[in-house]
Amino acid sequence: MIVVMSHKATEDEIRGVIEKLEENGFKIHLSKGVERTIIGAIGDKTRLGCMNLETLPGVEDIVPILKPYKLASREMKEEGTVIRIGDLEIGGDTLQVMAGPCAVESREQLFAAAEVVKKAGARILRGGAFKPRTSPYSFQGLGEEGLKLLAETREKYGLFIVTEVMDNATLPIVAEYADIVQIGTRNMQNFQLLKELGRIDRPVLLKRGMSATIEEWLMAAEYILASGNPNVILCERGIRSFETYTRNTLDLSAVPIVKNVSHLPVIVDPSHGLGKWKYVIPMSRAAVAAGADGLLVEVHPNPSEALCDGAQSLTPGNFEIMMNEVGRIAEAVGRRV
Repeated sequence: MIVVMSHKATEDEIRGVIEKLEENGFKIHLSKGVERTIIGAIGDKTRLGCMNLETLPGVEDIVPILKPYKLASREMKEEGTVIRIGDLEIGGDTLQVMAGPCAVESREQLFAAAEVVKKAGARILRGGAFKPRTSPYSFQGLGEEGLKLLAETREKYGLFIVTEVMDNATLPIVAEYADIVQIGTRNMQNFQLLKELGRIDRPVLLKRGMSATIEEWLMAAEYILASGNPNVILCERGIRSFETYTRNTLDLSAVPIVKNVSHLPVIVDPSHGLGKWKYVIPMSRAAVAAGADGLLVEVHPNPSEALCDGAQSLTPGNFEIMMNEVGRIAEAVGRRV
């Protein structure tokens, strides 16, 4: 539920309501706006009747949250969440592009990709050090050596780093190197890992499960939020359907839907959504037009020699074209790159 405090409520009155709720076992999430203070309370709703919250000084209204995802909902927080990493904002007026190779293969490959990404205007470098693969015989990533190369690249090019974590065991070391920790589609409902992500001091990029509904996706985000980490970025990366012409079916309808029901920023991964590089640019344009807060795109210096996902990776030249085109779309919808 949400306790709406009067615009005249004092700090003592706000504190009094919080103490009352905590005494009855509720978890508190405080949001102070310009005109109103909102107290989000998560707990046993059967306790509400005996608390008489409406009688407490400063309380204006009690509003139930009907959706199962409480902390992720617009009911809990009306304004959109803006996640800040250094001088960079995700969810604000600027469209953020995260780009780079599917996997870190070598220093030369990563440096070349970073140079392309930075030159074209993106500020976040993506690259997998630990790679979950369908086949056990496929390239699985360089592990910690890949993380060290990412850190070295960040130092040289001044880019922020997003990279995937596979499990609880590797989370501490990934969080040590990454600016943003990515959760892949296979781990969206790894609830123990999601709980641990709620305890780290890093933004989390949560990809939608390949067969997940929007509600299941938001409930996964709820695990992270409920465990204490408010910095969750949602990523639509395509879902499984009957269509076989593309790798997945990119569900762009999820962007306006999620932004309507949730305050969390939403980005789109057209590379995994389509699986074919020739469709990445038009779907990137469409994602920005639909209201996405950013893009996650695979870029490789030489896609034909990539150790994974070369077929969906943009060349440096095509990435530059994409950045120019999405920049024009962003301007048309009141954003900038």
